[in-house]
Amino acid sequence: MTIVHKHTNINYGKQPMADSLREGDDAAAAVAKTINRVSLDSMLAKVTHTDYQVLNRHPHITLCVLTLENGFVLVGKSAPADPLNYDAKLGEKFARDDAIRQMWPLEAYLLREKMTKKD
Repeated sequence: MTIVHKHTNINYGKQPMADSLREGDDAAAAVAKTINRVSLDSMLAKVTHTDYQVLNRHPHITLCVLTLENGFVLVGKSAPADPLNYDAKLGEKFARDDAIRQMWPLEAYLLREKMTKKD
């Protein structure tokens, strides 16, 4: 298996993201009644590395590997239904958003654990 590798060693929070992630976070913040919530910005601040990979065998599939500050790794993916519709920039954006969406329930669990220990 041959892998084309692109590595970006920057804080994810400085990269553009899908509007839907920001819109959802803004909507949740608008109705929050306590400070106990997971925010998009708090999650983005934990991303230390973003790596993109495209497989030579399937050049229309994009993988995004996010490394968090504690070393945990999340893998997002994207692929168009028709390979001829592939766009590298959109592939990276959608794969990154997929990885961030996976982080939300993990961070929510962590927050709930912290809240439970306060009681």
